[in-house]
Amino acid sequence: MTSDALPDLDARTRDRVRPKPCGRTSTWHAYLFVGPSLLGVVAFLLLPMVIVLVLSLFDWELLSAPEFVGLDNYRRLLGDGETWHSLWVSVVYVLLCIPLQTVLALVMALLLNRPVKGVRFFRSLYVVPWMATPIVLGLIWNWIFDPRDGALNSALGLVGITGPDWLSDPAWAMPAVALVSVWQHTGYNMLFLLAGLQSIPKELHDAAATDGATPAQRFWRVTLPLLNPTMFFVTVTNLIGAFQVFDTVYAMTAGGPGHSTEVINFRIFETAFKQFDFGYASTLSMLLFVIILVVTLAQVRFFGKRTTYDLS
Repeated sequence: MTSDALPDLDARTRDRVRPKPCGRTSTWHAYLFVGPSLLGVVAFLLLPMVIVLVLSLFDWELLSAPEFVGLDNYRRLLGDGETWHSLWVSVVYVLLCIPLQTVLALVMALLLNRPVKGVRFFRSLYVVPWMATPIVLGLIWNWIFDPRDGALNSALGLVGITGPDWLSDPAWAMPAVALVSVWQHTGYNMLFLLAGLQSIPKELHDAAATDGATPAQRFWRVTLPLLNPTMFFVTVTNLIGAFQVFDTVYAMTAGGPGHSTEVINFRIFETAFKQFDFGYASTLSMLLFVIILVVTLAQVRFFGKRTTYDLS
């Protein structure tokens, strides 16, 4: 609305009805709304990171005064074979979990994206495992994997198969822990992929079908490329969560047998709260942070050139 559109109003009235440009007041309104979230990020993310970085330069056993040691903890890290073993165990865990649960989540999303009777019930049902706490699930799965009275070996015995000692055998302990994680998180990932599938315009599939594309061609040439934004989110959050796994390992194996399931996060826990070496535990935390950062940046670079956000 301009002064030319109000010829019969005096100057004071025109000033009151004329839209005011956004200025400092609008900026402060924005900060007012962003403030609570920004405060949470600073207090619970940035500040702890700074504290951990500072602690990694000290030798601190909690009860005594911190002693500044500079980069000694990082030099110690270079020759710490147990830590590098734990890091390798974490990498194995990630490789066992992420591809399998992503593929299963995508298959489930494709199946549940069909207009069939009862589909909403199954969508809700598959998310239930994610809602349970990892400690409780670990205890339940400990019983399922029990070599003598467990449900899994009992079921295998019905068909003449003798099941292994799942959680006490170094060869089977990590696959068993990874299986529980896949079972817990697949339904949760399915929800995001289902939302991504439903955001793809149906007209694109219809046009591809009109041009003679088969269902497989439509999936690889239309569905999967347009699902990249959702796939990017799912893989990034899953990788971060997988590298930080602790609860499931703690409840099921406590890092055993023979350190075969001692992931890096469990190693940090033992260093801090069993050995009371908080300075070195902070150094291990910084190592984990750098690894997650590098992996995340690599994913951003990979998906950045392959992702389309504007479908208009």
